[in-house]
Amino acid sequence: MSFNESVRSDSSRVKTSGGRGRAASLGGGSILGVIALFLISQYTGIDLTSMLSEAPVGQGPAQSAVDLSHCKTGADANAYTECRMVTTADSLDVVWNAQLAEQQTGVPYKMPGFKIFRNSVSTGCGNATSAVGPFYCPADHTVYLDLDFFTQMERDFGAANAPLAQEYVVAHEWGHHIQNISGVFSRYNTREAGPNGGGVRSELQADCYAGVWMYWASHTIDPESGAAFLKTPTADEIAQALQTAQAIGDDRLQERFQGGSNPESWTHGSAEQRQKWLMHGLTQGSIGACNTWEARSL
Repeated sequence: MSFNESVRSDSSRVKTSGGRGRAASLGGGSILGVIALFLISQYTGIDLTSMLSEAPVGQGPAQSAVDLSHCKTGADANAYTECRMVTTADSLDVVWNAQLAEQQTGVPYKMPGFKIFRNSVSTGCGNATSAVGPFYCPADHTVYLDLDFFTQMERDFGAANAPLAQEYVVAHEWGHHIQNISGVFSRYNTREAGPNGGGVRSELQADCYAGVWMYWASHTIDPESGAAFLKTPTADEIAQALQTAQAIGDDRLQERFQGGSNPESWTHGSAEQRQKWLMHGLTQGSIGACNTWEARSL
């Protein structure tokens, strides 16, 4: 259990949609989709072309939207995955609003949209299917997530009963929003592949920002309840989040699905790099510590 039980949750913060089932899914499912998130946007290295549905959105029976009406407290967040997303979003808003101001970045915090969907969804970046996994669309400043991704995360990454690992995934996408409002996407070529390219630097910075959130969420007070959002993460919880970061490294994914790794095609960073920068943010708790763009060694 990660959140303090008395923390209040605002379910209206998160939007939901049902979508329709797909007659065909993208090859390899959401794991391969993670590899490809870097080509389409002129602002980011995130490839959303691979999430465009092979079958038109609207095929299959309509699905009901995710019900969030029972998501009211941290206790609910600890019991239900969908409620965990609500409270994670609440805490991310409060933490980033404070940190961007306290660390004198000169960047005012602007809340991103956060939408939980089933099967398919229309976004500012195109019609998306659940095959891509969680993603951030810079065109509409929104994080999108199909909860079924966490089922696959448990199956493929071994992240069963790992709430902090789930929260890390959301915090990473929030990190892309921080990059967006900070002007990172306009200053750097985040479409550049390779082990030291802009794509990898962008993803590792988002990992580091996720670590910054982990650090401050257990020190930041929920204004509604007066309690800190997160309980101090245990060593096991941190290890589970680090395991997830490693599992979605480019080298691990390419070796698993392609039989070998080609560093020149990396877009997200190696398992070692992703673990390193997540841990760097968690231990330093500083936005400035996440400047992957000037780091000589990633």
